[in-house]
Amino acid sequence: MKKYLLLFIIAVFAMSCSKKVEVKGKITGGSPLERIEFIEASGVATLPLANIGLKNDGTFSGTFEAPKSGMYVVSYGGKQNLIYLKGGQTLNISGNGATFPMEYVITGDAKKDNDFFMATQKYLTNYAQTVNMNELMMKDENTFIKGVQKVEADINKNIDENVKKFNPDKEIINWKKNDVASTLLSIMTQYQLRQQQMSGNPSFKSSKAFTDYENKLQENKDVMVKENPVYRQYLLTKMSPDFQKYAEAKSKGKTDVTTSELFAEYLKSKKDLSQTAKDYLLAFVMAQSDIHPTTPEKTIEKIKKIIDEDIKDATIKSDLKKIQFAINGFKVGEPAPEASLIKQDDKSYNLSENKGKPYMITFYASWNPYIGEATVPVLKEVVNFYKSKMNFVFVNVDDTKEQFVKTSNSLLKGITGVNVYGKGGLDSDIAKKYGVYGFKLPCFIIVDKDGKIASKPFFNLGDPELVTVLDKQTGLTAPKVDPRVQLQPGMSIDPSAMQPAPEQPANPQPAPTK
Repeated sequence: MKKYLLLFIIAVFAMSCSKKVEVKGKITGGSPLERIEFIEASGVATLPLANIGLKNDGTFSGTFEAPKSGMYVVSYGGKQNLIYLKGGQTLNISGNGATFPMEYVITGDAKKDNDFFMATQKYLTNYAQTVNMNELMMKDENTFIKGVQKVEADINKNIDENVKKFNPDKEIINWKKNDVASTLLSIMTQYQLRQQQMSGNPSFKSSKAFTDYENKLQENKDVMVKENPVYRQYLLTKMSPDFQKYAEAKSKGKTDVTTSELFAEYLKSKKDLSQTAKDYLLAFVMAQSDIHPTTPEKTIEKIKKIIDEDIKDATIKSDLKKIQFAINGFKVGEPAPEASLIKQDDKSYNLSENKGKPYMITFYASWNPYIGEATVPVLKEVVNFYKSKMNFVFVNVDDTKEQFVKTSNSLLKGITGVNVYGKGGLDSDIAKKYGVYGFKLPCFIIVDKDGKIASKPFFNLGDPELVTVLDKQTGLTAPKVDPRVQLQPGMSIDPSAMQPAPEQPANPQPAPTK
């Protein structure tokens, strides 16, 4: 009897510690070509945790690992919103295709926390219309501080009222209050910078009352820097003038120094910041400034070194390495890894079957609009020109094998190459090994005749660098093409496109200028 009791206790403990979130629901009027994605909102340079497709009737289901309880970005149809999730939950979420996820209905495990969150957000929207923050910014410092304190009191009063109404978990209550404090700090920084500019005094300092209130708002700074990107932005804004002077002095006469290198060195002198804060701020700067598809190989190696040596937090280090790999791919010269692939007849396929001849891997899915609208016609031309000297492997990452068969037969009909499927789509073995995500599709990687990676991931068949690699691997010389051909929005690139959506601002004014 004791044995069974022990097994039951272990099972309950395992369930309580589960990080898996089950998602299901329906989007009325939703399109199977649109995908639902979830991204951790408090992380740094985090990648989508789930990419879930809709069925023809608008229903959907899927699972993903939630790294921790907290706020997540839910994305659909180019729109984003925040949602609070905990590991082990079943998320039942529904909405209308025209407004989801800006508006959604939740039932089940996550209901009370998200009802609380949505109620506080609705209050803030209405409250913002009652406060003239621009006018408050023009006031003297004492009047400004009292005005901000009143805003804080009003918002926290509403939070307390909604706590009684919805009885949410303590974690989301604390998150919401810290979110309010973070946004108020951002407003105060904007006021402080404005006052300094108006004074014309580079040594301008705010009063003790102003500083004391700032310190009061960030009493939970160790938690805030981990959970609130708005607070990290506040810290960066505060140190921006000082860092600008430092960077100008250190980079004088240098042409190849990166922002990440300068900021990493600058942070070493900031004795007032915890190592955790330094890790989050450095990671944010690296993701924004030096991790993008056009990053030179030399800079990629510099960033890897900074991640290894200057980032101490294991989770942040891991997240940065993942995003850098997703964006920049393998190092040229590394062996191309094998992965589980099947053909339409269910026979397995190995990439190594191409050894002895260079080949190009094309990753695609039916729901990605660029594969049909722009890529296929150009792809056909590329294949026809180079097919005598190299092979082509088309890897489908649709959700099911049936969709793979349908898609490959329609889109790739008449194009020379091997059509294969990564079972599980974006959760497949090959997608994980090659760092393939929805925002990367379609994507092209060149492998040489010895089975080694010969290029970074390309997202544009008209990229002159891709043409150079193809010419080098085949010994052919392609005609010049327009490098703008089938360029994907977001891939040439603003690196912030990889970041979670900005937090829904808990402030009664437009978001402060970054």
